[in-house]
Amino acid sequence: MTGSAAVPAAEVSLREYGPAVSVPLGAEAGQALAASGILQSATPDPRRNGHWLLRAGSRVGAVRMPEGPVVRIMPKTSVSRLFFLLGFSLDPARAWRDSREGTIDTGAYADVVPALAHAVERQMDGALRRGVLQGYREVEESALVVRGRLREAEQIRRHFGRTPPVEIAYDAYTADTAENRILRAAAERLLRLPDVPGPVRRRLAHQRVRLADALPLIRGQELPRWQPSRLNSRYHPALRLAEAVLHGTSPEHRPAGAEPLAMDGFLLDMNKLFEDFVTVALREALREHGLTARLQDPHHLDIAGLVGMRPDLVVRTGDGRTPLAVVDAKYKVEKADGLLNADLYQALAYATVLGLREAHLVYAAGRQPVRFHEVRGTAAGPDGRGVRIHQHSLDISREPEQLLTAFREIAGQLASGRKEGT
Repeated sequence: MTGSAAVPAAEVSLREYGPAVSVPLGAEAGQALAASGILQSATPDPRRNGHWLLRAGSRVGAVRMPEGPVVRIMPKTSVSRLFFLLGFSLDPARAWRDSREGTIDTGAYADVVPALAHAVERQMDGALRRGVLQGYREVEESALVVRGRLREAEQIRRHFGRTPPVEIAYDAYTADTAENRILRAAAERLLRLPDVPGPVRRRLAHQRVRLADALPLIRGQELPRWQPSRLNSRYHPALRLAEAVLHGTSPEHRPAGAEPLAMDGFLLDMNKLFEDFVTVALREALREHGLTARLQDPHHLDIAGLVGMRPDLVVRTGDGRTPLAVVDAKYKVEKADGLLNADLYQALAYATVLGLREAHLVYAAGRQPVRFHEVRGTAAGPDGRGVRIHQHSLDISREPEQLLTAFREIAGQLASGRKEGT
């Protein structure tokens, strides 16, 4: 170890799955990063005093560490393509209809957080343009006059039956609804993020004022639930994106448990995003062939039910009863020989448990668009073949329409496999 301790960095820039970067950090900040799980690795640099080797994994975005630097992680793919994947996963019907990157408006911003803040603010503005949505909500309170229903049990427990005050419950027509609470919480979260541009920040503050009648969410509580309906349809795009913001490394809204890190930021896990995109896109494409799909379908490897397994997607007949094929999404690049043995073993286990003749693996990139393996020792089907494991490679940097076409082709292959097996 050489040299004196360096001045800790105020900002750190990394790239998704990029090489490790040596950064001047204090011991406390470095240990906090290592414990956060944000990065793939964070270890002291043995060659440089006061430096840490930081390597990003699958999470992209930006966070501000307490008493530490702002950490920015750039995605490998373009931000516009990343938000197409996100938009499709959140609202496939709309994206499938027009297949435009503009499904989520990211403006001219090339970084994740500025693009996200702009997109959410634009969606909120569209949702609130015709006024803040109001709805009925049950209110329970103590009052001097009776209104609505008397809460007899509470009246006796709190006041021994004496009046006033009286314990009442009534339905109030108010802007303090689950939908407005979620939108307000998302605006407040974005206003605390690093890198939000000034003009976007001012517009977000304006949206928060419009939602002032909605109560703020309490730290540690789960997000309130809302039900899609005709009445709140104009809120749907904004709500889906707002929930994505609040689930993206948001300690304030996680269920109580282990003490969360006090950080402000937004991170997208590209592993989860790719998995959601693949499964939702295939589910939509399979409908054109009269097939259904179950996402994250739970099963057990053993008869005793001790070893759980959850394939990303199980293709089924139109009535949903009979499984036809299994699909697993992998946000990784094939090895030089194109083989990822653990993935093949996993796919074979899925096919074996479900009694299927084929399984499919979908990768984010690969050397060949399509390849397959016929497994030795598996019982032959009516066509005399053993279980086949298909590998599909997608280049997510391709144009949206090209990506959707690729999923239509995979869905067509799954449908033809059904016909061959019947």
